[in-house]
Amino acid sequence: MASEKDQACGSDKGNLKWWQLSLLGVGCIIGTGFFLGSGIGLKKAGPSILLAFLVAAFATYVVFDALARLTAEHPEKGSFFVYAKHAYGNWAGFSNGWVYWSSETLIMGSQLTALGLFTRYWLPHMPLWLMATIYAVLGLLVVFLGTKGFEKVENVMAVIKILGILMFIVIAALALFGVFGNHGKRPDVTMDYQSLFPTGMTGLWASLIYAFYTFGGIEIMGLMATNLKEPKDGPKAGKIMLMLLAIIYVISVGLAILLVSWTTFNTKESPFVIALSDYHLAFVPHVFNGILIIAGFSTMVASLFAVTNILATLSENGDAPIFFSKKTKFKVSVPSLGVTAGGLAVSIVLSLLLPDKIYEHITTAAGLMLLYTWMFILFSFNKLMKLKSWDKFKRWIGLLFILLAISGTLLEKSSRPGFFISLGFLSAIAIATLIMRRKWKTNES
Repeated sequence: MASEKDQACGSDKGNLKWWQLSLLGVGCIIGTGFFLGSGIGLKKAGPSILLAFLVAAFATYVVFDALARLTAEHPEKGSFFVYAKHAYGNWAGFSNGWVYWSSETLIMGSQLTALGLFTRYWLPHMPLWLMATIYAVLGLLVVFLGTKGFEKVENVMAVIKILGILMFIVIAALALFGVFGNHGKRPDVTMDYQSLFPTGMTGLWASLIYAFYTFGGIEIMGLMATNLKEPKDGPKAGKIMLMLLAIIYVISVGLAILLVSWTTFNTKESPFVIALSDYHLAFVPHVFNGILIIAGFSTMVASLFAVTNILATLSENGDAPIFFSKKTKFKVSVPSLGVTAGGLAVSIVLSLLLPDKIYEHITTAAGLMLLYTWMFILFSFNKLMKLKSWDKFKRWIGLLFILLAISGTLLEKSSRPGFFISLGFLSAIAIATLIMRRKWKTNES
């Protein structure tokens, strides 16, 4: 996320404990991708989405473990795209940095739109563009406060999100045991293949991208590892955090599947609200709407912090105009923040003008571009570190799972355009990279 050695997404250098890194990781990762995106995965895979979560959790850990070990061994500004530069040259660092920047910028627009929609649950007559603008301004203010302000906000929101999920688990368990009466229409879930894989293996395959999306942001946690008191604790922090997330994801979504039929879930409502809707608990929609807003704002601020700092570091590395590296006393680049604000404005306009399906394609493309970044992290890890046999095996399995998630988008008509949009962005960045080759050759001569 942050791209600075001393101003990454956490505390000042050397002051971050491993458990704080785990908590910050939860804050940066749990967002609308889980609270809403899991519903899309459920529609495509049914109960087998739980297996997709486990596959995604393992692959995500492989990526984080590689990045944390690279950070401990070679702590540098720019983290993963600087490692790509060291491993394969200027073209790799330049393209990797801009792929990630583009991805996070696109993601922010969808998060702002979602935040506006969630808020209209309470303020139905409020214009969507106005609500999105208010959240954008609030997010920019948090980023302007620098890393310490960001860390405090993310810590608070991480705790709220975890408590919200735990609250659902408790209420859903009570409903399952009949505490609220027999109002719900529970599905008949058995352990046979048809019940667990109602859409077959292709449904599971197509759902992988949405399972991976719920772990989006793990590269942010790797960037935070530069601030650990003990850099060697990075892999441990990631392992604990990902185990916690995987357990929470599987239990909460599993309970939702036991309460209502998987065919009931849709892409416009949280599966957790749908699962409890038949029990007529008046407080549940309001509480979860509040949690959705907190989750969306948290991940939106995380993306804001990422693109602002990465643009500054790209500038320092000569891969963006030099004035983007100028910073305030809060160690924030005002020019970079200005570009980010402009990107937010464009994202708001696009999200409100484009049809829902079209914008869904763009956000799918952004998720795919994140996976392209993850793949490059694994390639750089292989190039820069001496790997043991187990490390090599994990790396190949991680790459295989990521490739399955990417290729799975070609199986569904609704997600297929997102794949080609992501290729369009990659092509544009490739053209820019070819243009930059002249500059690199001039500097070398």
